[in-house]
Formats: sequence, structure tokens, C-alpha cells
Amino acid sequence: MNDLIPINQTKLFGLDKYFDELIALDESDVLPNKILFSGPKGQGKSTLIYHFVNYCLSKNEEFNYNTNTFEINSENHSFKTTLNKSNPNFILIDISLEKKFIDINQIRNLITNLNKSSFNNKPRFVLIDNIEFLNINSVNALLKILEEPSNKVIFFLVNNNKKILKTLSSRCLNFRISLSNYESLQISDKLLNKKLHDVINPELINYYFTPGIIFNLANFGFINDINLRDLSLKDFLKLLIKDQYYKKNDFIKNSIFDFIELYFRKINLSFSDQIFVKYSYFLQRISHTKKFNLDEESLFMEFNSEILNA
Repeated sequence: MNDLIPINQTKLFGLDKYFDELIALDESDVLPNKILFSGPKGQGKSTLIYHFVNYCLSKNEEFNYNTNTFEINSENHSFKTTLNKSNPNFILIDISLEKKFIDINQIRNLITNLNKSSFNNKPRFVLIDNIEFLNINSVNALLKILEEPSNKVIFFLVNNNKKILKTLSSRCLNFRISLSNYESLQISDKLLNKKLHDVINPELINYYFTPGIIFNLANFGFINDINLRDLSLKDFLKLLIKDQYYKKNDFIKNSIFDFIELYFRKINLSFSDQIFVKYSYFLQRISHTKKFNLDEESLFMEFNSEILNA
């Protein structure tokens, strides 16, 4: 099973209506030049953008975008050049693995690139992913080019339901992506190319999990040879803590708190006063750990001892 990287996804699942809306705007020549795509992480916002960009750029190319099946042809020239980062009509800005923010130098480089003459008459697309990681200097630099964008430049900004400055959101059309739990599960089946319940125990699935999160959970089990189908949520958490996967796996690092809160919700019906006190205590501990970037290991060991092994 491969990682779910948006730029590689040639098939678009479950976002047909949003894609059709973008096409309608384009065909009516009223496509805004600044669109903010917002919604929980893992819904496919960036994948949707890559598909729409390919649709626009491949119109007059061989192996152009298939609007009937919502699919990119892997032989298409624009797809290949986007994949190898040589497409002159597409620019990606995202947070670097080694940094905590999208820094101002990335925005300055963007401005420099946009000031250069275009190689063709096609529009240029700028995707700024994870905009919640823009720092204040980056935002201020970005606002200047959003206010007066260059001719034929279209900005797509992706926000994963995080708080951003109103000065940024107010300059864009807000294109909100929303999926029901049923839609998320249907998309997950297609991404996994099999029924979800054949791969993951329903106990491990949060009602609010997006297809991307579910896929990454399945991928985590596959990579680490863990049978998630027969593993209870309690045993799953004990395994994560015992083998310290929160230190060596990015997906678990970013989602283990969600699994802990899910576990408390699962046992909600049998809450005693004592358990409720512990639940409130751990919620506060989790909040402080996130807010102040405290050591996680002591929290997890205490949770394992006081709750999982109680």
C-alpha cells in the first residue's frame, strides 16, 4: 500500500459535485482568482485541486482529463511535468518537513516566479497547502500579491479547519468541503480497494475520521504488520504506547490523542464518577501537553496505567 500523496492521485473519489462546480465556474468564465478550500484534513481538498488544475492545463493536450470518470491520464504532459516539479504553470507552496512554518522566503520566491513572463498563454496556478502554517510575516507578504494578483494567476489556498487571519480569508472565495460519515466510508473503501471492515476493526474508526485518516490508519497497520481488523481500540492504544509508535510514526504522532479521546467516548456509557474524574483529568493533561509542547511519554504511561490497565 502506497502513501496517499495528493499529487500522485490520478483518480478522484467522492468529490464529484465540487469538481463539477469548479468546471461550471470555469466554463462560465467566472472562476475566482483566489479560492480558499476549507474542511478537515484528509477529505481530499488538495487532490481535488490537482485534478482541477490538470483539467484546465490539459484541455488542448494529448491524453487530457477525463471528466466522465474524474481521472487524470498518467500519460498526460501536464501531469508528468507537475509530478516532476517542472510545470511552468503550477507552483506549490507547502510547509517543509524540517520547519514549523511556511516562511517568508517561500513567499518571496513565489513573488519572484510570478513576476517572470509566462512561457505560454495558459493560466498559472498557485497551490498554497496547509495555510494555517503561514507565520505572520508570510501572511503579510502573501496579502500583497493576493490584493493585486498578476494576470492569469489563480490562487488555491487549503486550510484544514484551523484558525487563520480574517485578512487572509476575507480576500478569497470560501469553498467549503464537507463529507458525511457515509461518504467518508465509501471513499475509504475505494482508496483501500477493499471493504473497510476487512481491514480495520470498527472500534478504531471515529465517526469524524476523514478518508485520508482512515487510509493512513490502514497503511500504518500494513507497514508495521499489525492486524487492525482483529485489534480492539484498547489493545491498539496499549500497543501504540508500549512500542512508542508516537515517537517513530508521523501519523500516530498526529492522531494518538484522537484515539485516546475516542476511547473515553467508547466507555462513556459505563462511566462511574471515578472514571469521569479521570476523563476530565486526562482531557486537561492532553490540552496542556499540546498547548505547551510538554513531554508526551509520561502522559501516555500514566494513561496506560490508570485507564487501560485499570
